[in-house]
Amino acid sequence: MAYQEKNLVWLGNSREVLKGFPKVVRARLGSEIYRLQLGVAPINARPMKTVGRGVKELRARDSNNQYRTIYVIKKADGVVIIHAFVKKSQKTSKQDIAIAKQRFNEI
Repeated sequence: MAYQEKNLVWLGNSREVLKGFPKVVRARLGSEIYRLQLGVAPINARPMKTVGRGVKELRARDSNNQYRTIYVIKKADGVVIIHAFVKKSQKTSKQDIAIAKQRFNEI
């Protein structure tokens, strides 16, 4: 079965932030993003209803931290990476949610 690869759009500094993640985390999140581009469901994603409708987060971790990449799939644009960050506590920080909401509302 042939897949039509969707466009990938990065908002704000999300690409630079993701590039700063540890290599193993970048590889995991990168393969998840590629699955999204192919139209295949990611392995480790959760809805982020607090940000907006259809918004989800990809999750990865290493021995030290948890890493998140928030995205939405838009028919016209493809896969839109809204925000990437290191999660410091069990609950996503208000600042990270605010950044994601602001960028989501700009699309």
